[in-house]
Amino acid sequence: MDLKLSASDEAFRDEFRAWLRANLPEPWTDPLTDEDARRRHTKYLREWQRTLYGGGWAGITWPREYGGRGASVIESAIYQEELALADTPPQVGTIGQGLVGPTIIAVGTEAQKKQFPSRILSGEHIWCQGFSEPNAGSDVAGLATRAVLDGDAFVVNGQKIWTSGAQISDWCMLLVRTDPDVPKHKGITSLLVDMKSEGIEVRPIRQMSSDSGFNEIFFTDVRVPRDNVLGEINTGWRTAIATLMNERSNLGTGAYIGFKRNFDALVERARSVVRGGVPVARDPIARQKCAQACVELEVFRHNMNRTLSRVATGGVPGPEGSILKLYWSEMNQRISRTAMEVLGDVAQLTDEDDGRWVYNFLRSRGNTIEAGTSEIQRNIIAQRVLGLPRSY
Repeated sequence: MDLKLSASDEAFRDEFRAWLRANLPEPWTDPLTDEDARRRHTKYLREWQRTLYGGGWAGITWPREYGGRGASVIESAIYQEELALADTPPQVGTIGQGLVGPTIIAVGTEAQKKQFPSRILSGEHIWCQGFSEPNAGSDVAGLATRAVLDGDAFVVNGQKIWTSGAQISDWCMLLVRTDPDVPKHKGITSLLVDMKSEGIEVRPIRQMSSDSGFNEIFFTDVRVPRDNVLGEINTGWRTAIATLMNERSNLGTGAYIGFKRNFDALVERARSVVRGGVPVARDPIARQKCAQACVELEVFRHNMNRTLSRVATGGVPGPEGSILKLYWSEMNQRISRTAMEVLGDVAQLTDEDDGRWVYNFLRSRGNTIEAGTSEIQRNIIAQRVLGLPRSY
């Protein structure tokens, strides 16, 4: 691995760091306890996205002609690291910037390229991704939501589930079945759907962490213009794979910083929590658990850097990305469990440390399901990385 920053990389980092110091908004502190608070929070995030776009710091890996900076892999990693270190607000357009926008740029029509990318980067359009269904989660190609061509529009009927951010989204990249008489991978079409269309109902799903970030979406006779086909009719599976490859190309630099900050906070908290008259940090079992978590974080960092170095020297993110996703998702669950065990009853209280420990523990349960289950990741690694035969 050669991870030394060049002079231009250092200049990029210094420029962005200085920009963040000058433009970072006040942190959001109000609890999201009602609809009004959530609406105001969404407005706050849109304004932050607009600030990033105005400063030239949104979609930095996108080509310059679409509003990006054409940033290198190393610059992208620096960007994610600086966002995490500065503890910036989350970017409301993550799905649009990371998944939908690059796919539109790659396979969209000229009209679609003119209409959508700039609005994605500015925060005017928030996007969600309508892939999973109640009976088609890991097997996305088994989807049943139907779209029938009627004149110059498709009429869509069906249901999607686990749709992140649908309750605040303006548009949805939707996979539908347009030909039920061919093999399932060949009869799928990708549509760009206006979420304000008549016949769309969004129902947030309450999670055990108290979040409602995921949603069900119901489509009843929703009309989508034929011009909103992304790619070509019945080639939506290729479009979906391109989208998922964009998702996999996120190498996890920002995620590592977040995990490391949580771990450092755990160690610091263990020094102040007293059990049986002794600080938890002096308990040998607690120390061993924290040491194991520290080792796992270093393993993740080195694997991430190895992948980053390979891609930066001419490689292309591929199925090996499943190794990182599998590792961090299970690692985060183990570290979250360690925090609960080490801190004990303190970790279970929502009024201690803003409830971060119990929230992290409950939220981490979804890590091994979202963005591809651990079982699917292991199949990808086995078949496409190690070259093992398929199991029948």
